[in-house]
Amino acid sequence: MDLRQLKYFVAVAETRNFTRASERLHMAQPPLSRQIQLLEEELGVTLLLRNTRPLKLTEAGRVFYEQALQILSRVDQLVHTTRQIGLHQRQTLSIGFVASTLYGGLPALMRKLRHQYPEVDMQTIELTSMQQLEALKSGRIDMGFGRIRLNDSSLQRTVLREEQLALAIPPSSDLAKADGPLSLKQVQGQKLIVYPKEPRPSFADHILHLLHDQGVRPAQVYEAGELQTALGLVAADSGLCLIPTSARLRNDLHYRLVEEPQATSPIILTHRINDQAWYIEAIKGLAADM
Repeated sequence: MDLRQLKYFVAVAETRNFTRASERLHMAQPPLSRQIQLLEEELGVTLLLRNTRPLKLTEAGRVFYEQALQILSRVDQLVHTTRQIGLHQRQTLSIGFVASTLYGGLPALMRKLRHQYPEVDMQTIELTSMQQLEALKSGRIDMGFGRIRLNDSSLQRTVLREEQLALAIPPSSDLAKADGPLSLKQVQGQKLIVYPKEPRPSFADHILHLLHDQGVRPAQVYEAGELQTALGLVAADSGLCLIPTSARLRNDLHYRLVEEPQATSPIILTHRINDQAWYIEAIKGLAADM
């Protein structure tokens, strides 16, 4: 097995078609098919179901595809890093983030990281938690900060902190007449605004599952595109919205903490599994200090 075969298999797995894969690889189809066959013979398992259109991956093929992506990404990173060192260039660290983490301590963490490692060029890219998953696999980013617990065997996640949720309330609501913590039960029968509308799963699903586990049923659920839109709709008296406490952005709304201990939103560091790069432990250490 060699890297060339891994690249061939990834192309077939992504196009689900030998003809399109051969066009992408700029090679004839017969030798491509033969290389995939040799790969399967070496592994002793079937990776592709060829009697379907488009082609389908077997369970073994799916796992092999995910691992092959990681290997190829690491090889690309190895080549890039080696060239940088050889040419005395600055190292680049690409970091994905969910917008709401900007209100939850990420800027302070980034400042400390830049201060301690001034020789590293740090690039930040706004991505949803789902988009971060694919960006990590493809090597587009080195790590991601999100809020959704996404299970993927090729990625490792670390919860840096659990942030208590707050309820954003329009001033006209009876719930705005008090300041103390309230229970999720008080969302029962109320109009609720969740965000983002897509892609899913998202923070919206986190909130809906939390309410479901508590047996709370809103009268109506409206899906907004983003946090700012959701809070704007609360200000327009369209409903209530559960948000991380750090995301209390508008001063024309009333906010009350949610008292249930499980009513939290995690800030999660995600990176490729078995990634031993220096920045993983550096960020975990800085987060622990903070």
